[in-house]
Amino acid sequence: MLNTEKIRQDFPILKKGIIYFDSTSSSLTPEPVLQKMLEFYHEYRANVDRGVHRLSQKASEEYEKAHAKVADFLNAKSQNEVVITKNTTEGINTVANGLQWKKGDKIVTTLLEHHSNFLVWLRLKQRYGVKIEIVKPKPPVMYGLLDVGDFEKIVDDKTKLVAVTHASNVLGTISPVEQIAEIAHEHDAFMLIDAAQSVPHMKVDVRKIDCDFLAFSGHKMCGPTGCGALYIKNEVMDEIEPLNIGGGVIEDVEINNYTLNKTSKRYEAGTPPIAEGIGLGAAVDYLQKIGMENIEKHEKSLAKQMYEEVSEIPKIEVYGPPPQKKISILAFNVDNLNPHDVALALDVSANIMIRSGHHCALPLIKQVLKKSSVARASTYFYNTKEEVHKLSSALRDIAEHLTQ
Repeated sequence: MLNTEKIRQDFPILKKGIIYFDSTSSSLTPEPVLQKMLEFYHEYRANVDRGVHRLSQKASEEYEKAHAKVADFLNAKSQNEVVITKNTTEGINTVANGLQWKKGDKIVTTLLEHHSNFLVWLRLKQRYGVKIEIVKPKPPVMYGLLDVGDFEKIVDDKTKLVAVTHASNVLGTISPVEQIAEIAHEHDAFMLIDAAQSVPHMKVDVRKIDCDFLAFSGHKMCGPTGCGALYIKNEVMDEIEPLNIGGGVIEDVEINNYTLNKTSKRYEAGTPPIAEGIGLGAAVDYLQKIGMENIEKHEKSLAKQMYEEVSEIPKIEVYGPPPQKKISILAFNVDNLNPHDVALALDVSANIMIRSGHHCALPLIKQVLKKSSVARASTYFYNTKEEVHKLSSALRDIAEHLTQ
């Protein structure tokens, strides 16, 4: 059971009277994570894997611990399957640019994707002539639910990669990734998961899912910005050429050739984001201490309340499936109001922070919702039922007084 009142003490921003419903974009960062990063700067500020002196040894040890913590968090076989990246986007690009492509290869993705798991495949189409097939949500399309049967029809022996979001950043819809991975592997295709919205909110087990690649960002799970991770299944690691090469990625270099490191270090060229990586490890510790099961249960309760209270307000249109089929995200529009005006009104009138716009998911917004933009409120474990009620009350006032 969550002690939300105690947890909220770790987030100074919340002490300012702000109600933060934009964690899907970027979560808040608790004091223990910040303190762990400051520990690096205050006590052992040095480069990793570059020196034998005690500061470098300590920094290297803490940075390696972060890899191990992420591996344990995902139930990976070892830390050698974890690459520290800048964010989800870099992780997906590492896979997209690391695989060897030829004309006629096929990629299967969906209309639910964030641009980071969509644009990279469009670029491969332009560069190499690969074919892209897109799975659309089943009716009612506004729910954003995927039909496994559609993947069975589309994925074939020409498919090289299936790339799917685990949870939509607009609708919150949770995808059946285990079943999709099974279909992909039946045709010897790789399975990549954009887990930016799932890893922070639910227990994610890469071995249970049996995915080949999984990417997520630290800044959405109480970690610092500029840091995330890419899981690469050990059995397929040799299939991926590093996105960058340089310092730290090699076993040996001769005048005319080089040999890459056999471990995941081959993907971390140059000086890495050391403090941020250590901070990511601290964020994992923080979430583990609370318990992902407790976080998921708390958010399910908030999602249900938010869905029910906002859905009953006249002049508000809510998008996405019922709360039991999604993470705690609510996408909506208020009558004829611009979503940016709604977000601004919530900020000014009630100190409530939400996101508005196309959410880097234009194909979904335009093709599925038939809109140009939407408003989006999202919760995390530090939010309360009282805050959700304040959101619905403020939206009711906006719907009553600002619409025509």
